[in-house]
Amino acid sequence: MLHRLLDDSFDHEIRSNITAVTIARLVANAAYRFAPLFLATIARGFDVPLSTLGFAVFISELSGFASPFAGRLVDRLTHRNSMVLGLIGSALGCTIAAISTSPLLFAVGVTVLALTKQSFDLGLGAWIADHVPYTQRGKIVGLTETAWALGLLIGVSVMGLITAATNWRIGFAFAVLCLLISTYVIYVRVTNHDKIAHESHSSTPQRVTGNAWFVVATMFCIMSSAQNLFVTFGAWLEDEFQFGAARLAVAGFSLGLVELVASVSSSRQTDKWGKERSVAFGAMLIVPAGLLLNFGSHNFIIGIIAVFIYFLGFEFSVVSLLPLATSLVPNSPGTGLGWVLGAGTLGRAVIAIAATHLFESYGVKGPALLGSVFGVIGALLILRYRSVHSEN
Repeated sequence: MLHRLLDDSFDHEIRSNITAVTIARLVANAAYRFAPLFLATIARGFDVPLSTLGFAVFISELSGFASPFAGRLVDRLTHRNSMVLGLIGSALGCTIAAISTSPLLFAVGVTVLALTKQSFDLGLGAWIADHVPYTQRGKIVGLTETAWALGLLIGVSVMGLITAATNWRIGFAFAVLCLLISTYVIYVRVTNHDKIAHESHSSTPQRVTGNAWFVVATMFCIMSSAQNLFVTFGAWLEDEFQFGAARLAVAGFSLGLVELVASVSSSRQTDKWGKERSVAFGAMLIVPAGLLLNFGSHNFIIGIIAVFIYFLGFEFSVVSLLPLATSLVPNSPGTGLGWVLGAGTLGRAVIAIAATHLFESYGVKGPALLGSVFGVIGALLILRYRSVHSEN
């Protein structure tokens, strides 16, 4: 499917396998994104407050500290093996979550899921960097990043409907089945050859230093913005508008559609507009959306429009930033991407606790305002990087 969008200027390995790796990433993302949207439902299953499972998400996101080290490991592994390892580990994490008998064991499951999914993401990012020139990378990253939106649009929606018909444990079990199928497809299709040396616009030797830290910090802020609503969106719909699992699945489908529009738009525009400008544009979209949600949280139409704009900005910003991440460290795309993804997961970890506590005290207004603040900071950081980088 997706190979039809690429001309002969792209490497044969990319054109042959872009659909397979995107579907595999869709499955991994669906497994990863399921718990935050249905956090209130899962909390009721354990008979604990939302903030208790917010702490479980915090623990899982702390795995982001391992991303820089995982990036170095990925740079030593073949890209296929890294992706296969990530998918198998994700299946193991979902299995633990599905059979968990306490919030603590559930936290272990989603932590294993988050930690090993990094291996897949890093392997995929390095695979792209090795086969796609920097000037074309925004298009390929944008296409594969549609899996983030489709993971919610299709994957989480299906898991939500399964949850409505049965329970959330069966939803995780379905994810395990899909992950195992994806593992086999990647193992069979992706070429298991050594890495290819590629160019980078950065002169930093084998580590992230200097101005590149602005990119890392930008990801921290953007992911912090997003996490404010990731872990409270479902609870807001349940508390304010009495949504059940089936209606949450529909809401997740709609949200995934918005993110898909953002991913496709980024794949078409980021290389034209410039990656830093595109990141800043997306981050600044979050700001008015957060403010609108703060004032219109009791009105479903106003609130849902604000949420859609919020996630539109987030997705556009992140997709535009990832090509920068793969080029921060010469010949070591996994290392640069590892630091950026690690900063993002650290942001999600910190905000998972803050946002759930803010929600319990102030409703969705508190997380929405905090998300807007991080959106402003993220835009300023990436524009600072652009300014300094252009001077060098």
